[in-house]
Amino acid sequence: VQLVESGGGLVQPGGSLRLSCAASGFTFSNYGMSWYRQAPGKERELVAQIGTAGGSTNYADSVKGRFTISRDNAKKAVFLQMNSLKPEDTAVYYCHARSQVLGSPLRYWGQGTQVTVSS
Repeated sequence: VQLVESGGGLVQPGGSLRLSCAASGFTFSNYGMSWYRQAPGKERELVAQIGTAGGSTNYADSVKGRFTISRDNAKKAVFLQMNSLKPEDTAVYYCHARSQVLGSPLRYWGQGTQVTVSS
């Protein structure tokens, strides 16, 4: 099982980044996907989540209207489009998969990708 994030980097305030997460080793379409982030000295927090078919999404209040989560089940990938970035968005961003099969406890994490918003 692998979740591999990419697309992080350094961006100026107001800029945009698109994170990608490539999944392998499990039945991707059976998993709800999420992006979390963790800033230095802070707890990991949920940023956005998307249902198995992509029709249901949810966002943290701090990113609503700026971030968009999407998925491509054919490509086994989930994305996070981040616009109007702020310095407080600086964090390591993690991809997360949680099985939606009834009774399954399976959950997986990626290794994270650093996003730094600074001038």
